[in-house]
Parts: sequence; structure tokens; C-alpha cells
Amino acid sequence: MSPIADDHLELSLAESRAKSQKEIGLQRLHPAMATPAEIERLSPAAWAYLGDAVYELYVRTLYLVPPKRLNAYHELVVGQVRAETQARHLRSLSPYLSSTELAIVKRGRNAAAGRSKRADAETYQQASSLETLVGYLYLTDPERLTHLMGLLELGPQET
Repeated sequence: MSPIADDHLELSLAESRAKSQKEIGLQRLHPAMATPAEIERLSPAAWAYLGDAVYELYVRTLYLVPPKRLNAYHELVVGQVRAETQARHLRSLSPYLSSTELAIVKRGRNAAAGRSKRADAETYQQASSLETLVGYLYLTDPERLTHLMGLLELGPQET
């Protein structure tokens, strides 16, 4: 097949995928492509669920360089994803948050369900609030999320 034919085939496949994704409602399959209205309809618990994963991925990525043994990665990451550390990070970010972000934090605190086995209720609520904010910003403003995460003092000295 000629290079021109290959390009045409790739374009046809891409158009076909785009059409089928629209037909099945891609925004429902991939939350990062949801509309603002759909994101606003999600519960704070859903934002926190996503935020938990995003926060941990950010921390894991941070510790990849220089290379370490898997156990060392684990120890560093666990120290950062503990409720106590997340609560401290939320307190450090609070002065930098907009009124909208503070409202999201409040919604996350009020929606914090369940109990932590290790943390007291207030610490658990603060950690859940941070996760809620992270999930919300991941969906609505990834650049802002990156900026805020950059303000955190993430390092091995924190446990």
C-alpha cells in the first residue's frame, strides 16, 4: 500500500472512532471528557474517589527519580498519602485557594463518610476534603491542580 493510502486509512479509522465515540457518549466512559454540568452533578464522594487516585499517582510520579527499590518507593509514598499528611497539606494550601475551591473543600468535608482506622474524625475529614479538591480540579482545571500540587512540600522528611 502506498504512503498516501496509509494516511487515508489512518484518517478513516480516526474518523470512524470519533463517530462511534460520539454515538456511545464518550463523556460517560471517560470522566475527564465530561461536560461541566456532568462534573457538577457528581457527588463530592465521587470527586474524592478520583482525587485519591490522582493524588497518589502524583506522589508516586514525584518519587520515581532517582531510581529506588520498590520497598523504598512504597515507604515514601505511604508517608505522603496518610490522612495526617493530607490534612497538613490541605492546611498549607488553604491560603492559596479561591472561594470556589474553598467551597469544594467544604463540600468534601461535609460529605466525608466512614471512619479511618487510624485517624481521628477531623483529620479524616480534612484528608477527604483535599482528595475532593484534587478530584474536582483534575476534572475541571488540571493546570490549577498542577500549580497547587507544586506548592506542597512533598518530601521524605514528612511522615
